[in-house]
Amino acid sequence: MLTGPQVILTLKVLVIAVTVLLIASLVALAVKRPRLHGRINTVFFALTMLTVVAFEGLLQFIDVSATFDDATRAALRTHLYFSVPSTLVLPFMLATGKMRLKKAHLALSAVFVVLWTGTVITGLGLPH
Repeated sequence: MLTGPQVILTLKVLVIAVTVLLIASLVALAVKRPRLHGRINTVFFALTMLTVVAFEGLLQFIDVSATFDDATRAALRTHLYFSVPSTLVLPFMLATGKMRLKKAHLALSAVFVVLWTGTVITGLGLPH
């Protein structure tokens, strides 16, 4: 059985891992490699979705009220306020990128960057 600190540490590691992919994707754009940007984003999308589904599934199997104290539950809730909307934006961002709808893709990207920044800050700030 996983403990609360193990769950939080795992979440932090996964947030860092996919953020590194996101940064690599932006670097690919900066060096004018749009196909590489798209490929990295596809992996980023898959890993992010897998992380969200796995984390949600994990939370269904542990007793959240017994595993986490009030402050940690509140911090997790705040983290979810950013991570869930960013996850909902991702499929649309991926689709607009694949369809080369540049204006829509850039608009969604701006929203996503704000949400992802909140996801990273609140995810790494979780107590463990």
